[in-house]
Amino acid sequence: MNRVFAVTVNNHTGVLNRITGLFLRRDFNIQSITVGATETEGISRMTIVLNVDDERVTEQVVKQLYKQIDVLKVQDITDIPTVARELVLIRVNSPLATRSELTTLIDPFRASIIDVSRDSVTIQAVGSPEKVEALIFLLQPYGIKELARTGVTAVQRANEAGEAGRPSRNFVLSI
Repeated sequence: MNRVFAVTVNNHTGVLNRITGLFLRRDFNIQSITVGATETEGISRMTIVLNVDDERVTEQVVKQLYKQIDVLKVQDITDIPTVARELVLIRVNSPLATRSELTTLIDPFRASIIDVSRDSVTIQAVGSPEKVEALIFLLQPYGIKELARTGVTAVQRANEAGEAGRPSRNFVLSI
């Protein structure tokens, strides 16, 4: 089962390398990892998706992350309401005869063609990982020449009061 962790870290050189090295040493396979700056200067947010089978391993991951000096907060946001998106770029075979068919096919996904060549088009789509998978599945018969996915980026949904949703499974340890 994929578990999604939101990790807040100091934005320093080598932090990403230390985090990924931690997972390498523990033999955890990272499904996806995204990193970007937050609203606070000097702080970055990582969204890490791991394939973890049991609760004990999940707790071990969280404890190991907190041992990293630059990790400020770890949240397992798998089971709480979140907004999760992924960007995908797909270059697909597209002779002129099938181009309008492709356009019709990608419209329900709110995807767009962002580059055109004589024999192919590059399609951009943003959505949940399930939506991205569905689009890739539909485009496979046309012949995918190249594909790049960003990985999942997720934030917790706000509740009706406009603040962060119900408490997540925070594994807050003193650091």
